[in-house]
Amino acid sequence: MDPAKVSAVLEWRAPTNKKEVQRFLGFANYYRKFIPDFARWSDPITSCIRGKQPFRWTEQAEKGFQQLKKLFTTQPILQHPDPKTPFVVQADASDVAIGAILIQPVGDHLHPCAYYSRQLTAPGRNYTIWEKELLAIKAAFENWRHWLEGAKFPIEVHTDHRNLEHLRTARKLNQRQQRWALFFERFDFQIHYVTPAQTKQADALSRKPEYAAGRRETFESRLLQPENFATLTVGNTKSTSIEPTPSNPEPLCAQEIRASQQADAWAQEQIRQGLRFPFSLKDGLLCYRNHVYIPPGPGREKALHLCHDCKPAGHFGLFKTMHLILRDFWWPKIRKDVEKYVNTCPVCQRSKTRREKPTGLLHPLPTPSRPWEIISADFITDLPPSLGFTTILVVVDLFTKLAHFIPCDGLPTAKETADLFLQHVFRLHGLPKSLVTDRGSQFTSRFWKALQKLLGIDSRLSSAHHPQTDGQTERTNATLEQYLRCYVNYQQDNWASLLPLSEFAYNNGVQASTKETPFFANYGFHPRFFPSVIESSEVPAAEDWLQELTAVQQLLHHQLDQAKEDYKRHADGHCQLGPEIKVGDRVLLSTRFLPSHRPCRKLDARFIGPYPVVAQLNPVTFKLQLPRSMRIHPVFHRSLLLPADGVRPDVDRPAPAPVLVDGEEEFEVE
Repeated sequence: MDPAKVSAVLEWRAPTNKKEVQRFLGFANYYRKFIPDFARWSDPITSCIRGKQPFRWTEQAEKGFQQLKKLFTTQPILQHPDPKTPFVVQADASDVAIGAILIQPVGDHLHPCAYYSRQLTAPGRNYTIWEKELLAIKAAFENWRHWLEGAKFPIEVHTDHRNLEHLRTARKLNQRQQRWALFFERFDFQIHYVTPAQTKQADALSRKPEYAAGRRETFESRLLQPENFATLTVGNTKSTSIEPTPSNPEPLCAQEIRASQQADAWAQEQIRQGLRFPFSLKDGLLCYRNHVYIPPGPGREKALHLCHDCKPAGHFGLFKTMHLILRDFWWPKIRKDVEKYVNTCPVCQRSKTRREKPTGLLHPLPTPSRPWEIISADFITDLPPSLGFTTILVVVDLFTKLAHFIPCDGLPTAKETADLFLQHVFRLHGLPKSLVTDRGSQFTSRFWKALQKLLGIDSRLSSAHHPQTDGQTERTNATLEQYLRCYVNYQQDNWASLLPLSEFAYNNGVQASTKETPFFANYGFHPRFFPSVIESSEVPAAEDWLQELTAVQQLLHHQLDQAKEDYKRHADGHCQLGPEIKVGDRVLLSTRFLPSHRPCRKLDARFIGPYPVVAQLNPVTFKLQLPRSMRIHPVFHRSLLLPADGVRPDVDRPAPAPVLVDGEEEFEVE
């Protein structure tokens, strides 16, 4: 027999405690039906763990242990692989190792053909449980590839990790899992979940005694050692937590203040002048209205830290911090120093909710000069199925406000979106000059960008987490949803049949901005949707109708400009200009729309950063230099940014977040 097939068993070290004995016996019991006089060899081993006696590995136990290993690796237990018989792979993983057994049916029983186990590498120990279990299967396939690749029958894989059954249908895989998925494409196999009791043999191979050192090494090689944690005890429950460790100044004491006053010329001058009111001397300390005078220097920094930064102080604002510090301390221009200290506190900047008006005044898009010159598009998603559709593509002309509501079977790809534009927009209105959209994958893909460049269409994508950029379509979406709510049935499965009527109703309604209906602004007449009470016999000449339509559209342009001025005046009343931000400045970024990986969003920071500004795209839109791990578009509206007003060296900033891929930490493996 090839030594490589049995080395995982032959190199099994003798157990050193009761738990390791139990694992070996669990492995051995599966094969006892093939071993005559099994009890003769297993009883000395079992006697080592009977009762409450201390564990002691005897000479008889060692003899039985070696004999059983020999029996496991010879016939009739171990069989030579037969390519004409189906293969079964049993795989399992522990924290530090993986184990697998290649099995084939012989008669009514399953017999092992080969054993495999190995210790996990240091990066492998960082894998998730799902990945460790999958790695055990992958390693087994690699080791027995000459038997399994191109096997006559589908390979049956047994695992006690149920999630692996969905390996081939998983939609989200990280880069490592994608590489593994390509490897598995070479094999014809099916993964079946079995109970842990049915994978004892592979489990025992992954927990052999020689791997126990690796388990200890895993804990010893942690980046954060236990001594770096603070133990919190509540009742009988113990947990560990990590707290920020800022470089706090030493506590302020009377002896230190007295020494600084003696070295301060201004304090000594007051004492020489006779300490006239409001000055006095208490316990050798110069006081102002019973408040201890703090000379310039580190003492003031310590007083500010004591009354603002420390936990009993609470990181409050200017008003409360001033009252707190004036209970005990004073110095000239103390309010100015406290105001600067509070305003430049990085913890306050990151953690406090802003109460003032949002920053960034309204910056409207340019007014189109003709119909269908600038259009906007957006999707309404997650609707109940109706005639096979679950999504609506909404396209709006920013000049006439004419809209098209296009049903879709799910969220379309970039190519499918291009086909929808061809069928429903281009054939009626031709090519637009500009297209305003959000940052959906359909509109940011390379295919869509290449198509727009080829057709000469200017793409205008909204800034991250600022839907007001595409406010026209967002408002149209709300109107459409309102219409559907009024007419949809109880099951909500007839909305697709209502779209033609909803489009007509929307386009036949007067717009507040243009004072005209989209239909009239686009075509120059009002459509009929019920018989006219009085029939008109007037048929205008073509030139008269054209002149009237031109006049309507000129008036429309004026009405749109006027409406934008009104909207801007109204919107700016709820906003403020805010401090100026320039390229090169460092700003904090609001976490309002960012995903959080901390347990409670209410207790999470309100801002993160600071990050440098690398470009200003328009008066209210800025591009930041973000860490690659954030994986979000770096362009933001002014309302989501806060200037980082100075950096105090006494407060350490939190460590950057780990690199995340699809919500999981990524570890780079060589």
